[in-house]
Amino acid sequence: MSNNPSSQRAYTLFISLVAVIGGFLFGFDSGVINGTVKGLQTAFNSDSAGTGFNVASMLLGCAVGAFFAGRLADVFGRRTCLIIAAVFFSVSAWGSGVATDSFEFIIYRVLGGLAVGAASVMAPAYISEIAPAKYRGTLSSIQQIAIISGLFVAFLSNYLIAGSAGATTATFWLGYAAWRWMFWVELIPAVTFFFALLFIPESPRFLVAAGKKAKAIAILTRLCGEDEAKSTVAEIDASLAKDHHRPRFSDLIDQKKGGIRGIVWLGIGLASLQQLVGINVVFYYGAVLWQAAGFTESDALQINVLSGALSIAACVFATLKIDKIGRKPLLLWGSVGMAITLAVMAVVFAMAFTNADGDLDLKGNSGVIALVAANLYVICFNFSWGPVMWVMLGEMFPNQIRGTGLAVSGMSQWSVNFVVTMTFPMLLASIGLGGAYGIYAFCAALSIVFVLKFVHETKGIELEHMKG
Repeated sequence: MSNNPSSQRAYTLFISLVAVIGGFLFGFDSGVINGTVKGLQTAFNSDSAGTGFNVASMLLGCAVGAFFAGRLADVFGRRTCLIIAAVFFSVSAWGSGVATDSFEFIIYRVLGGLAVGAASVMAPAYISEIAPAKYRGTLSSIQQIAIISGLFVAFLSNYLIAGSAGATTATFWLGYAAWRWMFWVELIPAVTFFFALLFIPESPRFLVAAGKKAKAIAILTRLCGEDEAKSTVAEIDASLAKDHHRPRFSDLIDQKKGGIRGIVWLGIGLASLQQLVGINVVFYYGAVLWQAAGFTESDALQINVLSGALSIAACVFATLKIDKIGRKPLLLWGSVGMAITLAVMAVVFAMAFTNADGDLDLKGNSGVIALVAANLYVICFNFSWGPVMWVMLGEMFPNQIRGTGLAVSGMSQWSVNFVVTMTFPMLLASIGLGGAYGIYAFCAALSIVFVLKFVHETKGIELEHMKG
């Protein structure tokens, strides 16, 4: 098996597919909240600020989970952190559905956030560390397909459950409200993830850093053959600190120039801008957004399903092309597309009339234009910043600082996500959809400059040759 290229590729693909179940749960856990907002408002009697915190509470856990997972993975291993995340996913899915008040709900959502944060940084890092450079981008970008698939399944599940019950607040099976069942569906992939992780190996690059070279060679032999395994272990060993100390946060400091390494600032910038363009407003508040634009609850949930399907198609395109086109061109094209489509949405929403009930009334073709622009925006994000940011974070850091670099970048990503998600209901109430989308359009335009000036291509470069 070790000298059979097809067997090696199949084994690598199997390991990657198990790891990206974490991405699927990341997407499902993020998207399931979309259809439960009205149920949460009714069950917990919360105002707009309270609802915003109920929705965004998971993101606090995400920031903490991403930060500590990156660091703990350097101590206990990538696979171990993913197993712990699977347990947290299961507990959160069950608890979010049984919660009786906002405080209890927030506790379970934060636990889910810890799992999402850990999976978001560990899955792409793990895949990048077991995949050959020639198709590392393709395998790593499957993470985003899994995330969007999780979102799509959550949207579809929400739609079907709400349709069967009559409304998200109506009683469904066994006397429980429909919105509670929306959370419980997640138990199926969460438990599957836990058991699947028991059948994959630890990252060979972690094993070398931990001084377990024999185990690393055994795993790499199954992945790429005996000769390449030995040479790869030697390169990994040479890429670590000269004194062979365990990775630590002080490694993020440039010992020659002083201050934080430029590659770390690049990671923070990529992670932050991915959220500042407002993508998760569409994912978390899609139903609320389209109802505010005059669509019915049923129509809004159907639009979410459409957006999810288009997102998957865009991610598949990125997966097929990322190792051919490269990371930087996809980021640039996506930034330009997002800036244009967000600007169109901002103008349409700003020019919309407000009816007697305070709801937007999109006259003429305005509703269609907004819907088309929104879905083009989702497509632009999902063939560019959606998958490419995670691919780059998983591969661009040198071996010595990959865990700690991911910890800082992941925490930044989820912290900005929290701010954007938490402020959207308040922006909606103060400056309206037009003003909110104007802010996101500006950030998308800013991302064009960022890509042109700071991003460097990583296509085809071995992890051991990444410069920090």
